[in-house]
Amino acid sequence: MDGDEFVQILTPEGQRVAHPLYESSLGRDEVFGLYRDMVIVRRLCNEATSLQRQGQLALWAPLQGQEAAQIGAGRALEANDFTFPSYREHGVAWCRGVTPKEMLRIFRAVTNGGWDPQKYRHSVPTVVLGDQVLHAVGYAMGVQRDGAHEAVMTFFGDGASSQGDVLESFVWAASFNAPVVFILQNNQWAISEPASLQARIPLYHRAQGFGFPGIQVDGNDVLAMYEVTRRALDLARDGGGPTLIEAYTYRMGAHTTSDDPTRYRVDAEVEIWKHRDPVERVKALLTREYRMKRAALDEVTAQAEAIALQLREDVLAMDAPDPLSMFDDVYAAPHPLIERGRREMIELGVSEGH
Repeated sequence: MDGDEFVQILTPEGQRVAHPLYESSLGRDEVFGLYRDMVIVRRLCNEATSLQRQGQLALWAPLQGQEAAQIGAGRALEANDFTFPSYREHGVAWCRGVTPKEMLRIFRAVTNGGWDPQKYRHSVPTVVLGDQVLHAVGYAMGVQRDGAHEAVMTFFGDGASSQGDVLESFVWAASFNAPVVFILQNNQWAISEPASLQARIPLYHRAQGFGFPGIQVDGNDVLAMYEVTRRALDLARDGGGPTLIEAYTYRMGAHTTSDDPTRYRVDAEVEIWKHRDPVERVKALLTREYRMKRAALDEVTAQAEAIALQLREDVLAMDAPDPLSMFDDVYAAPHPLIERGRREMIELGVSEGH
């Protein structure tokens, strides 16, 4: 962290702190809404992890610890903005209106996507590291040429920040002053490689070399994430070009359910970050400053539980798709090679239900 340049509005203890450039514009009900989002998303994430462990999902990428980074940024978006996630942005998907059932379809392996990106203004998950960042800049350049008053936002991790796709995206975004906000979720670990091996300087400083602003934010502070992202999005829409926001956060769980984090990090590190929990600090603010009643907080917990149980029912009810459906959406128009592949599958006796 870079001292005075580090943006924090809410401490881990849930106390407000003054910042020379940013202050919270949100009232009691809006802060409570952010808390509700984070509680629900964390509960959904935990349910998805359980489903994977029980053999009901092929894979899952947990987000626990990164709720504030995603909810703060996601709620700063306007309806016409467009987002490009990686594979862990379940909180952003929630903010965009994607249903929990749709989020898990791809992890259930019953679809190659999961939802209609145009319906939610939120692209489907990208597993190829950094690929979505190129997509975001290209889309932003299209928005720019259309003259639309929209912004584009994309998410990637500290590991992906070393990928050529991301750095090339920075070049294009800077050269064309594209209306895009880059959210770098620095969760300290690129699978088993620490962030200290990704760069010899703080990651947000990379933006300076490309000619646009970089900001480091307490990624566990949902108020700071909201305010910094909101301003960056406004700047992008008004022709101010790209911004890189490094959300300094922590992945509390495994990289994915195929990973064992105990093999490469120590328990003491995890314990330190537990005291910076993004959900608990907002809960402390609500109870201390806004005198939020215990009943209201318990109601949120109950809502989250009900949504998680409904998700379990929805996942277990998902049927395997018709194998031939893999050919349906490869291209926008019929293609001879795709049609040949479909015919060959049919000749092999593959059909719905087989």
